[in-house]
Amino acid sequence: MAAEPRPWCRVSPLGSEGLSGVRVEQDLSHAERVVEPDVSSAQGRRILAPGRNCWRVEESRNAAVLIDGASYFSTLEAALRRAERSIWILGWDFDGSIRLRPDVGPEESPPLGPLLRSLVEARPNLEIRILVWSLAPVHAPGDPVPLLLGTDWQQHPRLVVRLDTHHPLYAAHHQKIVCIDDSLAFAGGMDLTVRRWDTSRHAADDPVRLGANGKPCAPLHDIQMAVDGKAALAMAQLARRRWRIATGEKLGAVETRQDLWPSDLMSDFCNVPVAIARTAPAWGSEPEIREAAALTADALRAARNRIYIEAQYMTAGFVGDILCARLAGPDGPEIVVVMTHQSNGLVERLVMGSNRDRMIRRLRNADRHGRLRVFYPCVPTRDGERRQVLIHSKLIIVDDVFLRVGSSNLNNRSVGLDTECDLAIEAQDVRTRRAIANIRDRLLTEHLAVRPDDVSRASMETGSLIRAIDALNRNPRGLRAFEAMDDRGPSKPIFATRLLDPTKPFEPLWFARRVHSR
Repeated sequence: MAAEPRPWCRVSPLGSEGLSGVRVEQDLSHAERVVEPDVSSAQGRRILAPGRNCWRVEESRNAAVLIDGASYFSTLEAALRRAERSIWILGWDFDGSIRLRPDVGPEESPPLGPLLRSLVEARPNLEIRILVWSLAPVHAPGDPVPLLLGTDWQQHPRLVVRLDTHHPLYAAHHQKIVCIDDSLAFAGGMDLTVRRWDTSRHAADDPVRLGANGKPCAPLHDIQMAVDGKAALAMAQLARRRWRIATGEKLGAVETRQDLWPSDLMSDFCNVPVAIARTAPAWGSEPEIREAAALTADALRAARNRIYIEAQYMTAGFVGDILCARLAGPDGPEIVVVMTHQSNGLVERLVMGSNRDRMIRRLRNADRHGRLRVFYPCVPTRDGERRQVLIHSKLIIVDDVFLRVGSSNLNNRSVGLDTECDLAIEAQDVRTRRAIANIRDRLLTEHLAVRPDDVSRASMETGSLIRAIDALNRNPRGLRAFEAMDDRGPSKPIFATRLLDPTKPFEPLWFARRVHSR
């Protein structure tokens, strides 16, 4: 039975196609062509262009931005428990030992793997498929043993876990997608693995935020988007397509349900077109897809007043080209970037960290009119120090007209090497514009630890997002500017960039690629 329309969101039917019965899989090949980011041409106000910078634009009756792991994981657990026919999980990593609600007891919220096993045992028509990057056991933080050797909760014929090996050497399957009954889908920056759960408080000493070894994890900020309706059906088609490419198994759509939207999840958007943008390297018989990079380029060029970015990394050359051009012009937008300050791994610090610093230096040299701010968020510790909050989100908000949430980082790998998926909304009415602005304000409210209306009020009073942040950024928890650096230092990428952060597969792998395609 369909849920009652929510008072904050008037829900209308999807239209004449109907909501029940078996849906026919659509051919995806028509839009699978390479689109290079064009950093030189001027862009009109209309951003989304299916076939150029996105695969499809489909309506979602409801769409919501879930901020931080606790919000996403609890919403996901409730949705998983309602699944009847299919659950698709695609990820860079997966760890069945995590609990989606670690702040309650294991009787109420068991580990994810056993939870999924209990669902297929209770529902005879439910099938669960989990696709994980083949090198996750080596590079990702989750437990590698169950992915390589299996474990008890995987021993069921309708619960299948596979490693995705269909990618070039050094490329990663980086999508973070969950689809339920072809009716509800989640996509963004969060994998179902360790070190992803955190509340929006990001308390420095949260006793619940523990790793598998029982040791505390660093505070982490991330974002996921939920969609339903035709947008969710398209996401399920994408998941089945990726599964077929990785495993050779072709599966059809399932009977869709009219309303699987969580009753306690408030919609940010109603009856809104949602764009799906992908990235995939050319490999075997599969063509290269660079929709996500083209979408990022077009969105940044379209900005008039404000660009707000949250990024784990920001090293891609085309991003720097566009932002420098916007900063150098007399009437360009303000640009606010919130990034991770210090990465964990050695390679990340060497390549991503060094190139990020060089990118910041390049942007500062181009900022002739004082329209740039680059921050990292911090929270206070008990001893009066400040601890950084890791930024794992991949978000772009342009003015109050464009929102992008996804798996694509602003680094070279996400341009054409890794497999990515982003969701985007372009405002076509006042209600959607207000919703996009509200999401930006909610994010800054969290980072600045201020009252919900403070950011929007300060922005209106000052006429500037930067001046609003400067006025509100006075709490122990807040945004800190990246350390001053010599603007005369190097601004070009380091020598090893093409090797460690490439935009496409290595050419020397032509032989492996040819063998793999046979």
